[in-house]
Amino acid sequence: MLLIGLTGSIGMGKSETAKMFARLGIPIYDADAAVHQLYAEGGAAVAPLEEAFPGVVKGGAVDREELSKRVLGKPEELKKLESIVHPLVSQVQRDFLMKAMEEKQPMVLLDIPLLFETGGRERVDVIVVVSAPYEVQRARVLERPGMTPEKFDAIFAKQTPDAEKRTGADFVIETDKGLEPAFEQVKEVVEKLKGRKGEVLQRLMAKTG
Repeated sequence: MLLIGLTGSIGMGKSETAKMFARLGIPIYDADAAVHQLYAEGGAAVAPLEEAFPGVVKGGAVDREELSKRVLGKPEELKKLESIVHPLVSQVQRDFLMKAMEEKQPMVLLDIPLLFETGGRERVDVIVVVSAPYEVQRARVLERPGMTPEKFDAIFAKQTPDAEKRTGADFVIETDKGLEPAFEQVKEVVEKLKGRKGEVLQRLMAKTG
């Protein structure tokens, strides 16, 4: 099974692009959605996070804003958070991959926002980067509720530069021309990947026994 890693900086159109792969019948694993699921009422992260950060659970679910306040600018607290959440996210991804293998899917898409920032290159066979010019990216992000130029600049500074991501990509999807042109690019990528065998999953499974 071929593992396609989809990534791109904030405001580049990654979520919309992931939906396009789904339209073509490719199963999607969404890292952000996995975290939301873990933080929601009944989620596996709720109890351990309340124990580690008392008061972050409100109404049975993790209050992301409160949790963010607790770890922002505190490396030790952030490490504690990651030590709880990362294994749980990995388990969700493993379950997704096992199900896709049982269904004999030829390829799956892993939507990983910080693929380059977290050393994710080793965990996928193919990297697809979603990209748009800086002006388009900035304008899109500033349209989001509660976003300010200062917040955008802070997020932008932490992410691997778009030019670097493009260089490290096997395919680049340009999203500034509209949805249909982007979908045509996605179809082209999927067509090129048909019949290609993945190597990463076997390696990962051998490591975990």
